Amino acid sequence: MCCRVTLGFLLLSVSLATAIAADRQNGPLRPGDYFWEPELSPSGPLVVIISLPDQTLSAYRNGIRVAYSSISSGVKGRSTPTGVFTILEKQVTHFSNKYHHAPMPYMQRLTWEGVALHGGDLPGYPASHGCIRLPHEFARKLYSLTVRGATVIVVDEKRAEPTIAAHPGILLTPQDSEADISRPLEGQYEWNPERSVEGPVTILVSGADRTVYVYRNGIPIGRAVLEVDHPQELLGGHAFTMLEGLAETPSTFVPGRPAHRWMAVRTEGKTTLQDLGRRFHICPEFAAKIYDIVAPGTTIVITDAPALRASPSARAVFLMEAQ
Repeated sequence: MCCRVTLGFLLLSVSLATAIAADRQNGPLRPGDYFWEPELSPSGPLVVIISLPDQTLSAYRNGIRVAYSSISSGVKGRSTPTGVFTILEKQVTHFSNKYHHAPMPYMQRLTWEGVALHGGDLPGYPASHGCIRLPHEFARKLYSLTVRGATVIVVDEKRAEPTIAAHPGILLTPQDSEADISRPLEGQYEWNPERSVEGPVTILVSGADRTVYVYRNGIPIGRAVLEVDHPQELLGGHAFTMLEGLAETPSTFVPGRPAHRWMAVRTEGKTTLQDLGRRFHICPEFAAKIYDIVAPGTTIVITDAPALRASPSARAVFLMEAQ
């Protein structure tokens, strides 16, 4: 019998900019300018964050910013979508199937509808059909740093700097794979990890569905009921990527075990992580199972949008494209 457990966020409130202490990473960039120092963090999971208002891209490896570049995103009417994506495909030489065979060197696909990172002209303002153009040399360098499945977060906020948090336990949940995930849960959770025994773990927490979904290698392996206090209040959009190493604090949802370290980015809304931690509750048995499968690079997304239905507010939904 599962009882309810509160999963609090223990934010360390550490700005990643102070970890790097380099003014040239934080100042304005002219079109075509970029910063590149991957040696600042030689290993660990990579997360790319794109700010549309700032027209910048920041790449973080294991929570440390190692690259910073100017970009050019989509024009009005063909704007670059916001949300949390994974790199679906990579090609050094690629030509557009939609726009007159236009060259897209060092292409890294984010959606099958045509949105990608690639080298291109940067006039100093949004000018693409929805893709994210990068300086040509930076596109080549970034291509060498990323892997298929890496997380890319596109936000409509200025200076979208992440923080470091001791694990956001709320999002650790699985889902049923063989059965239709739209059917009601029988009990507090379903857990079938044998449906995908290896691969990256991605977790989606839907406020609309009141459900936590877990995927491994793109295959659903579990889901659980999510209880939310004050359900009339929006959750906002949040994305987390698990880093290497453990926090010095104990886990708040699995007694006797150390907390993981996560990079946290708010993608939408004003809700704070502390507020979410106080409001979320899941079955502790389920939380323990999730604790055992997460690894550096695990991605967690919180959204007010439903997981299965189109929604005008579905801006922060993790795009589970075919992989």
